[in-house]
Amino acid sequence: MWVSFAPLEAGTIPAAACLVQHAEIKPGMRVLDVGCGTGVVAITAARLGARTSAIDLTPQLLERARENARISEVEVDFLEADAEELPFPGAQFDAVLSQFAHIFAPRPEVAIAEMLRVLKPGGTIAFTTWPPELLIGQSFALTARYMPPPPPGVASPVLWGDPTVIRQRLGNGVKDIHFDREVMLAPGLSPQHYRSNVERTVGPIIKMVESLSATAPNKLEEFRREFEALVAKYLQDNLVQQGYLMTRATKI
Repeated sequence: MWVSFAPLEAGTIPAAACLVQHAEIKPGMRVLDVGCGTGVVAITAARLGARTSAIDLTPQLLERARENARISEVEVDFLEADAEELPFPGAQFDAVLSQFAHIFAPRPEVAIAEMLRVLKPGGTIAFTTWPPELLIGQSFALTARYMPPPPPGVASPVLWGDPTVIRQRLGNGVKDIHFDREVMLAPGLSPQHYRSNVERTVGPIIKMVESLSATAPNKLEEFRREFEALVAKYLQDNLVQQGYLMTRATKI
């Protein structure tokens, strides 16, 4: 579903640096990037001197990530793997990171348990997520109204943007939970231009557009009008404000 994501890479690069700084990555640390996409977090950590591994489910994105690492002249161990079944023994990493990625695991309790399992006691778990009240969170909610309901037990990715939910999911195995907020800026000449780019790159919306184009073109036009009205609230000077939440905690 995420094979078309690579064009969004440029916008995620500054956010990757923010997450690595938020996680307080230092040279020599062993770091895992869960759902690495095109490798921007893993490569950022590696350039600081961390010994970095990264996993993702999408072979095409891993190919792009390996090319990015080669260009950046850093070593990262990229593996095709599932966030719900990390291919590592327990207590292997000093830090486990995820940038807008583990939130799409269908069973959040399994994904977070795996991330904590491979983290050393005293290690750092840190991730970025989309708050439900801001643009991307509202976009998820809007899109969900035009798609079939998810299978039973599959939680919305937007729940990962709620600090109360995050505390519940991290549970009693961590301490010193810290939250911070940042904004990722996406270029857009107009709400329509931004929407068009999203429809070509964001996996769930690509699938929704394909489905509605074939079955309910009137609903697709209705979605597009609603989406553009939402984006207009966050567009200023050809930049769309995409606010996000960063979380950091220490494994007990």
